[in-house]
Amino acid sequence: MKHQISIIIPTLNEADNIGNLLEYLLKNTSKENIADIIVVDGGSKDDTQNIISKFKKVSFQNSKKGRAKQMNLGAENTTGNILYFLHADSLPPKNFDTDIINQIKNSNQAGCFIMRFNSNHWWLKLAGQLTRLPFKSCRGGDQSLFITKSLFNTIGGFNENFKIYEDNDLIGKLYACKQFVVIQKWLTTSPRRYNTNGIWRLQFHYWAIHLKKWLGASPEKLNQYYLKHVKC
Repeated sequence: MKHQISIIIPTLNEADNIGNLLEYLLKNTSKENIADIIVVDGGSKDDTQNIISKFKKVSFQNSKKGRAKQMNLGAENTTGNILYFLHADSLPPKNFDTDIINQIKNSNQAGCFIMRFNSNHWWLKLAGQLTRLPFKSCRGGDQSLFITKSLFNTIGGFNENFKIYEDNDLIGKLYACKQFVVIQKWLTTSPRRYNTNGIWRLQFHYWAIHLKKWLGASPEKLNQYYLKHVKC
């Protein structure tokens, strides 16, 4: 069976990042490995959509706001048998397409890369090192996520009730069915949310969200907390 990857990128006001990411993807992937690159925009008010339109090899879709909704919509319109969900401010390692396909060939149906922040702050460096560990608590959407389309459909895709935490919810389902591998190659992501909110303040609120979810908070309660305490 020939394996091909569909890359799905949700965006909302990503004019500062999306052009650089798309150029990187087109330069650092094999044409035979990539079925399509789909950007799903949630209603950007900046120049995001205009930048995307300049890339003829990239498909564009409009969506209702919300990463879960955007990523599910993107997944519906893919032609590859592997889905790869990637944030606009993250750059996967070179040859990531080959690495993902090799994992699929080895019967690993889902996983991510280890992640480092583009920052010299000691805590963010440590946080990156922790992503080397295999534990569910060390996972997050910023690490990107690959999953076979068949498994994605089987577990029902992203839960659209989550306006935040949708990545962790899906990853939790994958860990529950013992289908997750962490590729030990570095993806680099932006620390912009930490820069905006302050490292310790944001880290506290992230921990609080994880605790609230563990204690049974609803998706709506998590979103209310996030909107109240975290600057986007």
